Amino acid sequence: MDKKIARRLKIKATIRTKVSGTAEQPRLTVFRSNCQIYAQIIDDVKGVTLASASSLGVKDKMTKTEKAKQVGKMIAAAAQAAGVQQVVFDRNGYLYHGRVQSLADAAREAGLKF
Repeated sequence: MDKKIARRLKIKATIRTKVSGTAEQPRLTVFRSNCQIYAQIIDDVKGVTLASASSLGVKDKMTKTEKAKQVGKMIAAAAQAAGVQQVVFDRNGYLYHGRVQSLADAAREAGLKF
């Protein structure tokens, strides 16, 4: 396995021991690939996904950071439609920088609390 991927998985495991979603405060998790970014709101007690959003439907002419901002707004709207106001943020082993940070900031601006 690549050193970089192994490092991220180690960080991810450490984060997941500390962060867990409940019905009152579900977990907002982020996955980023080379081209796309995905976000899910998960209730870990029941094991269900309450809301999700991705950059697959966003215009291709945007930069990756702008796509992440759009996904942040979309996940906040989907969360509010599902009745979720407050979440815990799971950065999934990624550094809180760049696309992950812009998604989180956009979700906060759209009304999600974490």
